[in-house]
Amino acid sequence: MVVCGLACWRCRWLLPLLLGLAIIMGIIALAGRGWLESESEPYVQQASLWESCTRGEEDLNWSCESLMDYGWGRAAAATYLVGFVILVICFALAVIAFSIEILRFNFVRGIGGLLFVVAAFQIIGLVIYPVKFVEEIPLTGDNMFSWAYGFGWASTVVVIGCAFFFCCLPNWEDEVLGNIKPTYYYSSPERAPYLN
Repeated sequence: MVVCGLACWRCRWLLPLLLGLAIIMGIIALAGRGWLESESEPYVQQASLWESCTRGEEDLNWSCESLMDYGWGRAAAATYLVGFVILVICFALAVIAFSIEILRFNFVRGIGGLLFVVAAFQIIGLVIYPVKFVEEIPLTGDNMFSWAYGFGWASTVVVIGCAFFFCCLPNWEDEVLGNIKPTYYYSSPERAPYLN
């Protein structure tokens, strides 16, 4: 039977896999058109990180306006995109760090620090977008921040969790490298008569 906790050397790929999941969610957020959508029919409002689209109740064609014409739109896209690029770099560094036989724990802690930077950039982008969007873009009907925006936050939450684990992993260096001997608990019948 194999027991595998977070600090187990066999499970070293768990953190890079989580970073890969955060990258996938980040791609969905960057490419998705569901940052803001109409809450109910008729669906007349739709927005991504890059543009805002509206249409009339009877019209089938969307009329889109680029959010890159606004300073806040460029700022939100740039901060989220910079965070995403650093996240991809962290993923590559994590794969390299966990691939080598002699794990450099200071290197792992540095990845954790970079992940906090990623989270900061992504949070800035995710906060700028809804605040300025609601202030400066005329909304039609009832709207909600939708699935693609949620994937952006999900990616950020995974990044924050991974950042803590990467920073704390060096505290379990001996367990990860298998340098600790297993502890066996043995009780003789004289010392534990209640076991008979």
